[in-house]
Amino acid sequence: MSVKKKPLVVVTRKLPDSIETRMRELFDARINLDDTPMSAEQIAEAARTADVLVPTVTDHISADVVNQPDCKLRLIANFGNGVDNIDVEAAHARGITVTNTPKVLTEDTADMTMALILAVPRRMIEGASILTEGKPWPGWSPTWMLGHRIGGKRLGIIGMGRIGQAVARRARAFGLQIHYHNRRPVAPKIAEELGATYWESLDQMLARMDIISVNCPHTPATYHLLSARRLKLIRKDAYIVNTARGEVTDEDTLIKLIEGGEIGGAGLDVYEHEPAVNPKLVRLAKAGKVTLLPHMGSATIEGRVEMGEKVIINIRTFLDAHKPPDRVLPSML
Repeated sequence: MSVKKKPLVVVTRKLPDSIETRMRELFDARINLDDTPMSAEQIAEAARTADVLVPTVTDHISADVVNQPDCKLRLIANFGNGVDNIDVEAAHARGITVTNTPKVLTEDTADMTMALILAVPRRMIEGASILTEGKPWPGWSPTWMLGHRIGGKRLGIIGMGRIGQAVARRARAFGLQIHYHNRRPVAPKIAEELGATYWESLDQMLARMDIISVNCPHTPATYHLLSARRLKLIRKDAYIVNTARGEVTDEDTLIKLIEGGEIGGAGLDVYEHEPAVNPKLVRLAKAGKVTLLPHMGSATIEGRVEMGEKVIINIRTFLDAHKPPDRVLPSML
């Protein structure tokens, strides 16, 4: 009796051991054991040979990749919530299904956002460096290393989806006043629960906030949403926190405004040209003007395992000829 051939699944990056083990059991899985990012040609080759590709945010799946004459892909099961690394429209036109891993990273990302909201005004990283980098510490003083309290301040959330709402719940517990800009207002029940004020005009909201949190996805419509013009609307003593995507902000202008004292500071977990980080941002961090993290907002063991489990469910559902639960369509973006 012949044994049914397992579908070939190419995984572009190292995943949690339990997820890789399960993938090997279910599929003919090619695992990236040393976690070296795949080159553009390796991605293209995978598209020509695999039934399923499991990319991450670091992999660019362009129209050229899916439109290769000998592209064999039937499913792109993205290991991540955002799909800005994939040309979803081109894949859809080619008959390739795209899925993502929503909902599992909401709380982790909101936790890190709240951590930055606390860290930047209170100068936590700058203060910690005094002890860890051998700098002189004269001891406690009434006027040394003063920051700003956050209770009573206005928080402007850009993007009031699942993560934005989770940030709002945390921030409200710290006494922040919740404001938000979104494509449309949230349901009245949610707005009442969060005590949230809706701003149809992003410009007007930016000019009045003490802290601004970027929580919207990166799409063509949100590229440089915080443009040079809009960044100049922000108050001189305000702070920006971004745990979403670096491309949402005009990073060069943000740097210039912080250098010139036109914006109070920033807490950044994402960057416009990742993995490259602008050296000027690093200098600002050393000067205590910004807090920088290496894109670790969703980096929990539990979150990564849950992402992997969603990827497996999407693949198995698709291969069983059913619609995957986390299918992404161009109309959704």
